Amino acid sequence: MVEALAKEVELRKEEFKSTVVETIYFGGGTPSVLSIEEIELLINTVYSNYQVSDNPEITLEANPDDLSKAKIIALSQSPINRLSIGIQSFFEDDLKLMNRAHNAEEAKTCLEEATKHFDNISVDLIYGIQNSTSEKWLQNIETALSYNVPHISSYALTVEPKTALASFIEKGIIDDVDDELAHEQFLILKEKLEAKGFVHYELSNFGKEGFFSRNNTAYWQGKSYLGIGPSAHSFNGKQRGWNVRNNSKYIKAIQQNSLPIEIENLTKIDRYNEYVMTGLRTMFGVSLAKIEADFGSTYKDYLLEHAQVFINQHLLYIDDAHIRVTKEGQFLSDGISSELFKLNLS
Repeated sequence: MVEALAKEVELRKEEFKSTVVETIYFGGGTPSVLSIEEIELLINTVYSNYQVSDNPEITLEANPDDLSKAKIIALSQSPINRLSIGIQSFFEDDLKLMNRAHNAEEAKTCLEEATKHFDNISVDLIYGIQNSTSEKWLQNIETALSYNVPHISSYALTVEPKTALASFIEKGIIDDVDDELAHEQFLILKEKLEAKGFVHYELSNFGKEGFFSRNNTAYWQGKSYLGIGPSAHSFNGKQRGWNVRNNSKYIKAIQQNSLPIEIENLTKIDRYNEYVMTGLRTMFGVSLAKIEADFGSTYKDYLLEHAQVFINQHLLYIDDAHIRVTKEGQFLSDGISSELFKLNLS
């Protein structure tokens, strides 16, 4: 698999020949099971085939159970300069409910060690967990803050089909997700982190100044990216592509110098809708000037007309020629975006 990943990086170098790589992100599963040698091989392959900026952000997503003291020290001596650690919760019952491999003690031990060797650490936390209280959620936040991490990503619990959690809910063993509880805990999160100097720069992301995720910010701002590996998605501004999901089919195709990727040509409407959706999730908002420049005055007029109802409800506002969500509208931003989409208009 690692050899196939490295080969895909090489096969696709022409797609980025005029682009400087600013971030390298190991994600989409459990990349922390890779050895240091395998990680460095992949990074070196990027450097050998692409122009890379002088100070790229190189992130590794990691599970606490993969981050032993020795592994953390070795990673700190590698080109990796940012860790994104999937803590999710510091409570044992929450972790069991979510079927996580690590336990609460491993989560704490991992953070204690990681913060000795990395300045740039992001922690993932999940809110809206069944049977959780807001007091318990506040303890989760305070525990994360006690390690002085500069970035926290937090997501509402979602139930994926064909998972153990979905089965438990269908059988009535546990309750379904409570949207009101999730909203309440989102507001607690926002208030607590902002009071500690974090900037709520994207719906699910909070960072201290200088520690926003450069990789994710590029995605929200519509920059091009290459996704390497099975199921990986790519985007070049006008097309979206995704690799085959099957590992064996992926490796076989790459060994035959063939890219196992499907391409979708994005229409003008697709690109407009995507920009509105990503823009409203961020502190940057949706630029009216960009809408007019990229899509035309008809799109700008359409956006302003349909945004007005949410402006009247104090869920959106216009500032410096950008449409942004209010504090009250943040938790609803995805739903608001869908109401601003163009569907069958040219």
